[in-house]
Amino acid sequence: MTDSPQGPDQGPEPLLAPAPARPPWTFLTNHGHVLLSVAADPQARITDIAARVGITPRSTLQILKDLEDAGYLHRVRAGRRTRYALEPHQHFRHPATASWEIDGLIGLFAGPAPSA
Repeated sequence: MTDSPQGPDQGPEPLLAPAPARPPWTFLTNHGHVLLSVAADPQARITDIAARVGITPRSTLQILKDLEDAGYLHRVRAGRRTRYALEPHQHFRHPATASWEIDGLIGLFAGPAPSA
C-alpha cells in the first residue's frame, strides 16, 4: 500500500478526458475567425481573441497584421491598450467571392446563434 497525493488507498489519480480533436478543415479560416472576433468585441485583448479562435497569441498578432496590411481593419491606440476597428465595405479576397463585401459575413455572425 502506497500513499498517493490523494491519500492512502484512494487508487490512482483519475485520467483527464482528452481535448476534443479539431476537425481537419473548417469553412472559415483563422483569419476569418479573428476578423469575426474583432467585429464581436473590438475591445478584446489579443489573448481573448486567441482563446476564442483556438490559436496562439503570436498567431493572432500575425493574423491581425495581415488583416491590417490588407485594409480590413486598423489599429487604434487607447492609452496603453490597442484595439482594432474594422474597415467597412471591404471585399473578399478570393476571385470567386471578390464582388461580395465582408459586411455580409460579419452580419451573419453578429446576432445570436440560431437555436437548434
